[in-house]
Amino acid sequence: MPVKIVIYEDNANLRESLKSLLSLTDAYEVAASFPDCSDIVNQVRSIKPGVLLMDIDMPGINGIEAVKKVREFDKEVQIIMLTVFDDNTHVFEAIYAGANGYLLKKYVSDKLLSAISEVLEGGAPMSPSIARMIIGNLHQPVQQVPENNYQLTAREKETLQLLSQGNSFKMIAAELGISIDTVRTHIKRIYDKLHVRSQIEAVSKAINEKLV
Repeated sequence: MPVKIVIYEDNANLRESLKSLLSLTDAYEVAASFPDCSDIVNQVRSIKPGVLLMDIDMPGINGIEAVKKVREFDKEVQIIMLTVFDDNTHVFEAIYAGANGYLLKKYVSDKLLSAISEVLEGGAPMSPSIARMIIGNLHQPVQQVPENNYQLTAREKETLQLLSQGNSFKMIAAELGISIDTVRTHIKRIYDKLHVRSQIEAVSKAINEKLV
């Protein structure tokens, strides 16, 4: 059964291009596309998509505010930001709002399908310049914290280490010789202990506080 995708993009031409691109595979179905987020709560609740493709700069409610609204009632839907912005403010606002990935529009034609596949496998797809910027921020001096301050088990630390290296849930399962369901259980416990809600937040915290 194809994964339902909903597109929020105010540029009509780009909206159609995204739909055409996604039609090239049977794995995804564009369930709906909208030029704004004015009714996003009702739309997401009604359609129940697996993935949202979200522009940032839209009339009325912008993409970041829309993500916050969705995260108030749906923690599971995967959200990839599609935008021309690659500055610190927009990237980190989107991440903290609950976005799972961040893709610059200039890379859409080459990277979109693989980005959707990656986010559905538990990854956090982002354009190279965005990844470099985040890493640059993580290289800033950080405050030391007591080792194992979050009471992570040895296996949870191994899982977090592999997650920080960009491995998907499937790759972590293969590396540790466990099932994907067990990986998901470890990830959920890690999120709970670190008080985060996404892979990007978990990895950022792990690197900043030298947990890995």
